[in-house]
Amino acid sequence: MEERKNNRINRGLTVTVLVLMLFAVRAFEDKLFYDPFLSYFKNDYLGGPFPKYDGFSLFLGLGSRYWINTFLSVAIIYVLFKDRSLLYFTIGLYVFFFVLLIAAFFALLHFESKNAFLLFYTRRFLIQPLFLLLFVPAFYYQRRISKK
Repeated sequence: MEERKNNRINRGLTVTVLVLMLFAVRAFEDKLFYDPFLSYFKNDYLGGPFPKYDGFSLFLGLGSRYWINTFLSVAIIYVLFKDRSLLYFTIGLYVFFFVLLIAAFFALLHFESKNAFLLFYTRRFLIQPLFLLLFVPAFYYQRRISKK
């Protein structure tokens, strides 16, 4: 009984540290990643043109931020569920969504220069750990249903 309690405490502390690391990525985003759209989307962006950007550097900045968030998110999911098959499934989802979102982002930049709103939300899924907020409840629900 005591060991189970300690295990829960350790899991809780580990998840807390990982979530704090996600917050740190957000807090230091302007220093860690190249993204001229950070300041662009903080202002009145619907009427103005897109900022000038270096496509390769932007890809690296968005990609590195996505994968750092992915690593931390997958670690949180693994700590919460301790299921290797779920871990591999989650990694597959993150890879799939990265390819889809990064292609959509650059296609919107290249072809849809008027649709800043869609670009904003596509970018948001690349730079924020939103999938974590979707996956944890879904996996918890799935686990609960499968135990019945």
